[in-house]
Amino acid sequence: MNISKRINKIPPYLFFEISKKIKKAQSEGRDIVDFGIGDPDIPTPNFIVDALIDEAKNPVNHQYPESDGMPELREAIANWYKKRFDVNLDPSSEVISLIGAKEGVGHAAFAFLDPGDIALVPDPHYPVYSRGTWFAGAECHFMPLIEKNNFLPDLAAIPDNVIRKSKVMWINYPNNPTGAIADDKFYNEVIEFGIKNNIIILHDAAYSEITFDGYRAPSIMEFPKAKDISIEFHSLSKAYNMTGWRVGSVVGNTELISALTTIKSNLDSGLPQAIQHMAISALNSDNSVVSENIEIYKTRRDRLISALELFGLEVNAPKAGLYLWIKVPSGHTSSSFTEYLLENLDIVVTPGNGFGDSGEGYIRLSLTTPDSDIEKAIERLESVNLNI
Repeated sequence: MNISKRINKIPPYLFFEISKKIKKAQSEGRDIVDFGIGDPDIPTPNFIVDALIDEAKNPVNHQYPESDGMPELREAIANWYKKRFDVNLDPSSEVISLIGAKEGVGHAAFAFLDPGDIALVPDPHYPVYSRGTWFAGAECHFMPLIEKNNFLPDLAAIPDNVIRKSKVMWINYPNNPTGAIADDKFYNEVIEFGIKNNIIILHDAAYSEITFDGYRAPSIMEFPKAKDISIEFHSLSKAYNMTGWRVGSVVGNTELISALTTIKSNLDSGLPQAIQHMAISALNSDNSVVSENIEIYKTRRDRLISALELFGLEVNAPKAGLYLWIKVPSGHTSSSFTEYLLENLDIVVTPGNGFGDSGEGYIRLSLTTPDSDIEKAIERLESVNLNI
């Protein structure tokens, strides 16, 4: 059979491959501790699930939803942005809902890129930025995120010939996988860079609500001129433990929102309305759910870092996000250390090079692993010599 050429260009999806490895190991009877995928182990709060139960009984919600989301949900998103970031958004033209942020990130490539265009993509990065670009027939120019630059892209290092062909730039802070954060100076520089070069800025802010040590992450929409050139993707998955319900949003520039809506309305039928009511319930609630989650993740962060440092591993405490970005021991690559942990200790982590070439030399650990499994992993690490 003849399969499209673009399929052969796309590498296997990182987290799908990790899931397959976990299932294979478990089928062999092995007790796997999984630090691989950032999927909250904390259940969705009851009041949010109750909204689904109630609305699922309403026949109005048994029909096709609108691709851009119910007006009530778009208004709830706009109100949340006002409350959280003091940003004013027009729910009718600057806000749409998504079937999870991943869906919007993937569809954005079809809205903004043509074959031959270039997307500026951070390296390492959430894999959908590059995969969406390639599906759209465009190319990626990877911007290395390295520790000496605080895991921020060096805009001055992008060649002029690349800039001329670039249509979009992806940024993601708090960052997955590095845990890095960006300051006001960076956001202002990115916005000015986009305006000067007519490059759309796509900000993935999925981790903005999981922050530690008094840090509060900004929205790019807080900064002057942001709406002239950018849109921002968000998600309820991490803050409200709703990964399985697939609720996201995108806000910002009206023309860009309209283009993305055109793609969505032709390719999907929107988020089920009963689930949209879950989202409204979450967004209209107080901040107690998020605060409780942060305390859980902070405790796990601190416990893991203190243990890993005793083994000689180099770990920086992130101020945001759900991940630890850890340098591998001397003599190991990202892949070899990942393999060592799986084969010898039944511990699953994500190799840093799975996020891009600049991720080589690191592994990523998720904080969404239950406390009991964290202790189990620490005991296993204590039982071996890591040769560090």
